Amino acid sequence: MNVQKIMFFYAYVLMSLKNKQLYFGSTKDLRRRIKEHNLGLNQSTKAYKPWKLIYYEAGLNEQDAKRREYYFKSSQGGRMLRRRIKEYFYHDVLPEHLQPG
Repeated sequence: MNVQKIMFFYAYVLMSLKNKQLYFGSTKDLRRRIKEHNLGLNQSTKAYKPWKLIYYEAGLNEQDAKRREYYFKSSQGGRMLRRRIKEYFYHDVLPEHLQPG
């Protein structure tokens, strides 16, 4: 039996635990990439570590993952993302004094 390994490509969103800034990226090895961000190996994210993965999408095509990354960076993509993970932003990101209840 010939088993073929499936490789996924990821578009992902990180949130800085330091200042709540979002970072959008794409990769073929999501765990390694998050580790690199948190070790400060990426110049553009080094100053804002630590980072938390808050969203990702997986697909079989690298270009699709890159296209999704660029879409997240657009204003329309940012709005879609905030609607998609609305509860996370509302309950986990809002300062405590602004949360309902």
